[in-house]
Amino acid sequence: MFDCFGAGQQLTQVTFGGRTWRESPELAGQQFAVLPVMRQLHEVLWYLTEALALPTAARLHDEVRTALARTERLTGGTAGELAALDVGAYRAEIGELLGRVSDVVRSTPGPELTGRDLMGKDLRRRDLRGASLRGAYLIGADLRGVDLGAADLLGADLRAADVRGALLGKCLFLTQPQLEAARGDARTVISSAVRRPAHWGSP
Repeated sequence: MFDCFGAGQQLTQVTFGGRTWRESPELAGQQFAVLPVMRQLHEVLWYLTEALALPTAARLHDEVRTALARTERLTGGTAGELAALDVGAYRAEIGELLGRVSDVVRSTPGPELTGRDLMGKDLRRRDLRGASLRGAYLIGADLRGVDLGAADLLGADLRAADVRGALLGKCLFLTQPQLEAARGDARTVISSAVRRPAHWGSP
């Protein structure tokens, strides 16, 4: 399932004034080029909105609000402005702020596993509460029944990760596309900020 975080609607309705490449084929190249940029900006909005809702990160909320407002302004730019934006550098800048938010929230940090290759690993006996799993490769990892507490999952690859019965309700920066890519079930605990994937079954 592809989730654009609302970027497609913004692109069509705002950036291109309600026109789409289907009705105006000459716009196809421009719209396809700008959509990935808009999607990344909308993903950043998702993370910043979550950060603003974390009471324990209150001392950073002013910075988060400033970043949120700046990101919203960027999403309102023209197609040319969006195409010229170095979205990778911008994400890295926001990532530094989100990293500080994560450090504050995870006051008792768990294992440092940022960017680690954990593909196919059996992690059921690991204490991952408060772990930094940013950008970690968890493809096919066995996380059945694991309590991830306030683990930071920003950018973690959860494709085919087995999260049946796992406790994900307090994880940081867990998005809908990550859940859709994972294998959960009716016992998997998630937060109210995301939807239970249909293929997981009802709780």
